[in-house]
Amino acid sequence: MPTPEFIDANTLADWLADGSVDLIDVREEPEFAQARIAGSRLIPLSGFDPAAVALPADRKVVFHCKSGVRCGHAVERMIAGGSDRQFYRLQGGLMGWVQSGHPVEPGS
Repeated sequence: MPTPEFIDANTLADWLADGSVDLIDVREEPEFAQARIAGSRLIPLSGFDPAAVALPADRKVVFHCKSGVRCGHAVERMIAGGSDRQFYRLQGGLMGWVQSGHPVEPGS
């Protein structure tokens, strides 16, 4: 079973630019409404069901949250649910993304 790996903001930016990533934001709806990384999709940890998470076979899967903690819980749930995919976590979460100089956009 693959071990989840941390990636930095610049790696994520590269993957977003080339379309090779499925970026899952596990923060809650009010947080997502304030700011989000363009291209992310919201699946709040509070209602997270690994069996309901569709994972595209042709893209890397990156989870992120505000600081990098909650996304670890999401990955643990995916693995406990039987997924054998390689998962990635954004180091520092959204805060690390912003601190690295990358933009956010208003959520929807």
